[in-house]
Amino acid sequence: MNSLELWATATEPDLAVTTHGAVPPADVTRAVRAIGRVLRRHHLDAAAHVRVTAPADVDQPTVVQANIHSRDTRTRVQVPGPRGFAVTFAAERLDRQIARLSADPMPRVWPDPARPPLARVTEQRPIIRRKDHVLLAGTPAQAIEVLDAMDYDVHLFTDAETGEEAVVHWIDPDGVHMIRQHTTEPTESSPAPMALTVDPAPAPVLDEGDAATQLCWRGLPFLFFTDARTRRGHLLYRRYDGDLALVRPAR
Repeated sequence: MNSLELWATATEPDLAVTTHGAVPPADVTRAVRAIGRVLRRHHLDAAAHVRVTAPADVDQPTVVQANIHSRDTRTRVQVPGPRGFAVTFAAERLDRQIARLSADPMPRVWPDPARPPLARVTEQRPIIRRKDHVLLAGTPAQAIEVLDAMDYDVHLFTDAETGEEAVVHWIDPDGVHMIRQHTTEPTESSPAPMALTVDPAPAPVLDEGDAATQLCWRGLPFLFFTDARTRRGHLLYRRYDGDLALVRPAR
């Protein structure tokens, strides 16, 4: 059974840790100390929230996500790792992320050596989580900035130029690819912070079941599709535990 606890300390009042599953107390202490050191190193007076998820299967990785909100800037990292080490990996990744974004911003290294590949052929897995998000309505350049700052591999947004849902995702070390629901031609936009290509094919029209089948049987890390019922763009992706999650527009 999955448990959820929220931890806070007097020494780090703006740093909260949420645990899911059987997370050892030592990992909570390690998270508070490690993330707190990173924030102090960068002189950030920021609220931080760390989520540590321990898998039911001991052979699966622990997943740590750290979110910080400083002034008008939000930054997030997420990384899997062995129990006892995942928190350290997350703190190191957050340290690099803050330094990279606050100095002379450079794109992330891709493929990401810190993350296991999620593109693999499997039997069909269930969609165990559905997340309704209020999507960014902006340019591809703005979507890429969010993709980078929030440590996403793929980001669902509303393309302000066409009014369609779209995704941007990393492809090459210095490139990003965009898929729209319908429009396949490049459009006028503000300059993107890195090379941007547009998919020559529209997103497929599928229901959730067919989308899950395609993702698993084709060995995809994610699948962007137009939902056959709502006609809205949905993002289906594989979690680190192998199951699936769905992101869809809140309105």
